[in-house]
Amino acid sequence: MRTWRDGDGTLTVGTVGTDSRAGAGAGVGAGALEVPLRIAASYRARTRGLLGRDGIEGALLLTPAGSVHTFRMRFAIDVAYLDRKFRVLAVRTMKPGRLGLPRLRSRHVVEAEAGAMERWGVRPGVRVELRATAPAPEPSDASEA
Repeated sequence: MRTWRDGDGTLTVGTVGTDSRAGAGAGVGAGALEVPLRIAASYRARTRGLLGRDGIEGALLLTPAGSVHTFRMRFAIDVAYLDRKFRVLAVRTMKPGRLGLPRLRSRHVVEAEAGAMERWGVRPGVRVELRATAPAPEPSDASEA
């Protein structure tokens, strides 16, 4: 089981198709689309989500998550509900001020501006790949010793 951290990453669509034997490390295939991803894994980051923003470049991953709302949001979003193997269970477009229904098998939610999921080819049954970018190394305090 993977432990996610807040940060940046990549959402890749078109890598593993619907073959359940292919894993998250199956590699990027020809014609795969890579989208910049912001990861919200902490309670604080998931709670804030896209609130107070006028838009988003790429997508936002909320993990763990089984439902979302758009109260106090400024723009309509596409929401993709993913299971634990990153298979898309459902995609919904939500206007501001709405409460999404919980998805029982959903473990992750990807949010993007309305219309993005269709452009990217994200639809039920498709598997996506999510990769976190390695965080920058912390400066060492060894020079102070």
